[in-house]
Amino acid sequence: MDLSRIVERWAGHQPRHVAVRFQGEDTTYEALWRRVEAATLRLASLGIRKADRVAYLGYNHPELLAILFACARLGAMLVPLNFRLATPEHAEILASADPAVLVVEPDFQAHASALATSLPLMRLVALRGAPRGWFAWEGPLPAGFEPKLPGTDADPVLIVYTSGTTGRPKGAVHTQSGLLWNIVNATAYQDLTSRDHVLTVLPMFHVGGLCIQTLPALAAGATATIHARFDAGAFLRDVAALRPTLTLLVPATLQAVYAHPDWARADLSSLREVNTGSSTVPDSLFAPFHARGIPVGQVYGATETGPVSICLRAEDAMRKVGSAGKPAVHTEIRLVDTAERDVAPGEVGEILVRAPNVMQGYWKDPDNPAFRDGWFHTGDLARVDEEGYYWVVGRTKDMIISGGENVYPAELENVLADCAGIAEAAVIGVPDAKWGEAVVAVVVRKAGAALDEAAVLSLFDGRLARFKHPRRVVFVEGLPKSALGKVQKAELRKLVGAG
Repeated sequence: MDLSRIVERWAGHQPRHVAVRFQGEDTTYEALWRRVEAATLRLASLGIRKADRVAYLGYNHPELLAILFACARLGAMLVPLNFRLATPEHAEILASADPAVLVVEPDFQAHASALATSLPLMRLVALRGAPRGWFAWEGPLPAGFEPKLPGTDADPVLIVYTSGTTGRPKGAVHTQSGLLWNIVNATAYQDLTSRDHVLTVLPMFHVGGLCIQTLPALAAGATATIHARFDAGAFLRDVAALRPTLTLLVPATLQAVYAHPDWARADLSSLREVNTGSSTVPDSLFAPFHARGIPVGQVYGATETGPVSICLRAEDAMRKVGSAGKPAVHTEIRLVDTAERDVAPGEVGEILVRAPNVMQGYWKDPDNPAFRDGWFHTGDLARVDEEGYYWVVGRTKDMIISGGENVYPAELENVLADCAGIAEAAVIGVPDAKWGEAVVAVVVRKAGAALDEAAVLSLFDGRLARFKHPRRVVFVEGLPKSALGKVQKAELRKLVGAG
């Protein structure tokens, strides 16, 4: 069997129940299954076979789900691209994944054409309105064509790229079985049933937007309303009008929702829970929702873990504000010191995860040291209290999470190193009320260099996605370093007034 059965079975049980609602159009489970079958035929006719990669560049769209399930049937792998990335970043990911096909939404066709020049064997497929020389996703289906369907639960089906601490993108490979186990974890902690209705506003190129509620909703026979992109006003409008029961927001979108002019008068009574995650969340972000009687739960995880690993259930949300919760039903968690010994309750240690929903490994990097003895080493730090609740306190890898997006200092430091006027530089995250963390570049000018903040910020234009750009540049005479010459980022944060 393959992952697509979660749609096929519900199409048999409740064919006329709405599976997906998108831009005012309802797609029933029966219609969604027809869409999956059509996507399977299209991909197979394009030559997609077992173990091939299919990349997708666009906003949230029901067809992304159909393509995922079609890949599962064919034994192929979906590579959803972060549409916010710059051309060099996409080019590096595509060179790594080497997809046979890139499916593109209209807004990204010019961007994709530029990418294709370095990948001549990659077929460009337009989701709508095919330019000359492209394949049309909307074209007629091949008549009399019966594709082989070798996909099984054991096959890899999803590669999600995340930048590593070296600044290089890494592809987390998830199997169909791993996604199913993640669905089990997500369903259990949210008490998700066919009577639920989730509102998906986070991007489905992330495991957060795709795997915490959207896929679990379809597996449960529930309804998923999908927004192409997050918009606080549209969120409040659809909560009031469509009456969803569950939704998922990151800290930046939580704040955008309650800061919206319509917040006070919006009818949010249908929501039995809002979930959040992706970083440590300031207590102040929970308060507006809790004041309206809406519990804000949390889910801790990473791209590599599926992501559902530690969960704060609705009944604990107001009592344990700020906690990530307890281990998911089918997940093992350890907190260890630098010698990989388990720490005592109350002490801080690195989070290690072992679970069937953890990735199979990194694409083309099977020996990555993040996996040791069956455990995934997250690089995140936490403590556990006397009741068994986990509290994430920091990160060993210096990763910055700004607006729900991962930002790795090494990527920015690589850009700064190319500037002739910079002697040395480091990038840190500092607390920020709106974004969770703000990216700050700390720069030492070379003698005689006439370099100001605007000049430094311009270095990132066209090279890195906008959300990764520093929000501030601080010029200093020198960087604090250890005896071995390593930059001491804790001291650097104090230097810029954030420590």
